Amino acid sequence: MTEKDSGFRFDTNDLRWIHYDGSPRFGYPIDYDIAVLGHDEDLGRLDLLIRWAPDAYCHFHRHVATTTSLVLEGEHHVIDIDNDGNEVHHDIRPAGTYCSGPGGDVHMERGGPEGSLVLFSMHEPSGRMFEVLDSDHSVLAENTIESFIEQDRELAS
Repeated sequence: MTEKDSGFRFDTNDLRWIHYDGSPRFGYPIDYDIAVLGHDEDLGRLDLLIRWAPDAYCHFHRHVATTTSLVLEGEHHVIDIDNDGNEVHHDIRPAGTYCSGPGGDVHMERGGPEGSLVLFSMHEPSGRMFEVLDSDHSVLAENTIESFIEQDRELAS
């Protein structure tokens, strides 16, 4: 039996994209966009679509929320980092890969050679989703449901 491409593609044209890029201070190429798909502040649930440019990263971070992901397009790389800044595991996830796990993991994420598009569903009753870290694992910024909703509202107005 051979697999056939269903031709289905998630239409991202009408989404409001929040763009993030880096600066030389980070030492790695940062180029990604986030679209808020849905949320429930009372339950602490946030659904995001994140797309990465080819071979570009998002900021080094730690998930606080329980996170479920589904790679929709491209190849997605997740690199686990230990407390000394060393790579301990590099997972390459092709389209169709589903993962779920509790918060606490510290890692880098990047798109593959053609980028990636990933659906994330996050849950944390406190509303804290993830923390952006520096190379010493100190928190540079905290991302919450409220911060994403506010950025999305700004784009809508």
